[in-house]
Order: sequence, then structure tokens, then C-alpha cells
Amino acid sequence: MVHAIRVHKTGGPEVLTWENVEVGDPGPGQVRLKQHAIGVNFIDTYQRSGLYKLPLPLIPGNEGAGEVVAVGPGVTEFKVGDRGAYAGAVGGYAEERVIAADRLVKLPASIDDKTAAGMMLQGMTVRYLLRQTYKVGPSTVMLLHAAAGGIGLIAAQWARHLGATTIGTVGSEEKAKLAKDAGCTHVINYKTEDFVKRTRELTGGQGVDVVYDGVGKDTYPASLDCLKPLGLWVSFGNASGAIANFDLLGLSSKGSLYATRPTLQTYVAKRADLLANASELFDVVSKGIVKINVNHTYALKDAAQANRDLEGRKTTGAIVLLP
Repeated sequence: MVHAIRVHKTGGPEVLTWENVEVGDPGPGQVRLKQHAIGVNFIDTYQRSGLYKLPLPLIPGNEGAGEVVAVGPGVTEFKVGDRGAYAGAVGGYAEERVIAADRLVKLPASIDDKTAAGMMLQGMTVRYLLRQTYKVGPSTVMLLHAAAGGIGLIAAQWARHLGATTIGTVGSEEKAKLAKDAGCTHVINYKTEDFVKRTRELTGGQGVDVVYDGVGKDTYPASLDCLKPLGLWVSFGNASGAIANFDLLGLSSKGSLYATRPTLQTYVAKRADLLANASELFDVVSKGIVKINVNHTYALKDAAQANRDLEGRKTTGAIVLLP
């Protein structure tokens, strides 16, 4: 028996319970992973609360890193003792778990388990956002909401490397400094400034090419007013709550705008795409282009507190649970 966090009914952090669970042997195409570190992300809270509906009881958590301790029939890419990491596979809040081998990637020696657990979901998300959803380059002017969050700090560093002009929004002066240090060209504290007005000022009234919006309800529809004609609004998260009434006609009146709601799962559904994404992420981290800020660690049994702090916007950078 090993320990895990389980959800028997959806709700707030209080529904996360510390329990003994049975982890079976890996089946065909699977491995058993002893986890050394587990990432905490907003998607965990969406699954826990019922916003994203999953069968119950549920072991939440979507990323982690550790050591392969058993290999199922047909698995050729991994052997016992290999280090691996993953993102997007539900069941992460556990000391050990079984996972499909084709969802696991081998970790290079240059990246430790805690860093890997803090970067797989967020880092691979940033990679597809900046390199595929919209191809960011030296001519790009972008607006990045929650620039001091886990995804925000990675995106600011990566966008700087790509030569983009990044306008980041934050909720405090402390977070403004973090975002600026990470690579944001300009930072807006939305608690003291109107981010639409300030974005327009910073772009000479033109607006930005792309808005990366992981906040959701609180920044919609104002994010659309920051875009130049034919600009792209990328809504990839719901940190403040889901957007209830999306106005499709508003895209035309605001300049024939584009909008997309991407997910990591789509971009890494094929094994080759997962490996390409992870390889580029490992490369920029190993070279020091992107530094992963694991600013908060908790014991696995304290996952409820980690969820409270994340939802209460008390955190910056990555959050990791340690079994």
C-alpha cells in the first residue's frame, strides 16, 4: 500500500483526503513510477471542483517525475531505474502510480526531479503557446496575463529569448518585479492601472498581436480590447473562473479578431509531438535560457493547503508536492 490524495466528492480543497491506496502491477504498455516530486497546477483545482468532470473517486494531479520501478509487457523505451517525467496524465497526487509508457519522457541528467515536476505541464504549455499556437518572434508584441505565475514566468523568459516585446500583467508590486526580472518589457499592475488603457498607450494605440490569457472570467472581454485588428486571443485557462458567455459577434466589431481555446493534450496527443515538445523544453532549461522557479514546496499530504494557496493567488512560480 502507498499513500495518495483522493477526491470522493467534488468541492473545495477540503475534499482532498490522505489515504492508503493499492497500486497494481503495470499492464501492457504501462510502467509503475515511484514519484519523487509532483507538480500542482490550476487544472488540478478544476478537476477537484468539478469544473472539469472526471469519474469519482479521483486521484488529482497531472504532472510528476520519478523513477521507473516496474515495466509492463511490450514496453521497450523504459527499463527499471530510468528517470521519467510526464504532464497531462491524471493521477499524480500519489507516492507511486501506474502510467502509460507513451505518456512518459526520459529526463536528462541536467534536470532534477523537483525541477521537472515544476515545469512539465507549464513548460510544455508555454512551448506550444509560443511556438505553435502563435509563432512568437522578434516582431511580436504580446500581452501576457498573470506574468508572475508559473506559466507567466516561463513564458516571459522564453519570449525574451525569441526577441518579443512582452507586456505582462500582475496583481502586486512584488509580482511586478518578478515579471520584469523574468523578461517582461513592460509590466502593468492591474490593481492600480487599467490594463487596456495602459496596453494601448504602450503600443501607440495599435494594440498587441496576441494576448495570452490564462485568467479567464476577470480578463474577458477586456483582453479583446488590447488586440490590434486581426489579432489573436489565446484563452488557455480559467484561474478566475470560466467564461460563461462568449460573444462571437464581438470579434468582428473589435477588428475581425481571432480566438482559440487550446489545450496541451491536443498538442502532444501523438508520441512524436510529445517528444518534440519536451525536447525543446529540456533544451532551453538545460542551457539556462529558461530558469524554472520552484518557489513553493509542500509535503504530499498537505496538498489541500497547496491548492488553497494557489487559488488564493498567494504563490508565484511553480508549486511542487514532495512524497
